[in-house]
Amino acid sequence: MASQAAMEATQHHRMSQPITDRFGRVHNYLRISLTDKCNLRCNYCMPQEDMQFMPSAWLMSAEEIETLARIFVEMGVEKIRLTGGEPLVRKDVGTIITALGQLPTSLTLTTNAVFVDQYLEVLKEAGVRSLNISLDTLHEERFRSITKRDHFSKTLANVRLLLREGFSVKLNMVVMRDVNEEEVSDFVRLTLDEPNLHVRFIEFMPFNGNQWDMSKIVTYQNLLDRIGQDFVYEPVTGEKNDTARVFRAQGGQGTFGIISTITNHFCAGCNRIRLTADGKLKNCLFDTSEVDLLAPLRRGEDVRPLIYAHFQRKHFAHGGHTEFTNQDAKAEYEQNRRMISIGG
Repeated sequence: MASQAAMEATQHHRMSQPITDRFGRVHNYLRISLTDKCNLRCNYCMPQEDMQFMPSAWLMSAEEIETLARIFVEMGVEKIRLTGGEPLVRKDVGTIITALGQLPTSLTLTTNAVFVDQYLEVLKEAGVRSLNISLDTLHEERFRSITKRDHFSKTLANVRLLLREGFSVKLNMVVMRDVNEEEVSDFVRLTLDEPNLHVRFIEFMPFNGNQWDMSKIVTYQNLLDRIGQDFVYEPVTGEKNDTARVFRAQGGQGTFGIISTITNHFCAGCNRIRLTADGKLKNCLFDTSEVDLLAPLRRGEDVRPLIYAHFQRKHFAHGGHTEFTNQDAKAEYEQNRRMISIGG
């Protein structure tokens, strides 16, 4: 049925309108989760060792991913990011990357980099030029404590490999109070001599089961204050849809940025679409409502009306959580999926 839907998508190409919400925001950036499985066990993302993963039959096939991606591109999507879980643990990920690399859109992915050396040529051939790498510490023991795994050396080796091969690398660090906050300046220091390295500090976000609490957040201002003790820095002009506020340390070749989802949000410029590994559409990372695209796709139905309608229901900020920093609202946030089953 997926191939039939692809044919219908082509026939409807000229009828497609951009995906907009009631606030006039155009959504042209699609994040596709390939799996909810991961080879790491970071507690802010997958808090349980005995995590129950989705049965394979629930997941989109490679063909269905390509079909939906084509539909979204025809609806104006200009950038696709593959996420997980860890996207590179999926056995047919090479096939998926190759297929999506043929679409008239930029392609990238977020990964923990443990397996990235195995897919280097596939990434190059698909036109991938930039990757986001999740790395929360530069210390081996702390890496083991956060991830419950011993992949620190492999991760660093693959980051260096990507830089040598000319990829632009963004290191994503989730900063947590009393866990890794004292390493912030060490991460900024990495950007001084490497023009293709860009660090992104991410505020700790609430999801089901991850023991989120406002007291654990190192805020946007906290981060700037801490960095300012060690570096002189200046802002870098960004784009209206950027999630990070970006800076460059004096004399630095790379950049650092802060993704301040909680305390200094960027919702006004949101252009993101999220498709979970089981084919559910989310119009905001924090919105608990979802729309199933996979079942109607498998029935050969046109999913466009579902997509348009879902984005007309999108809230302006934080999935409708108007008191996002309210301690009493924690139970409400935790009604959402775990981060690993959404796709970051």
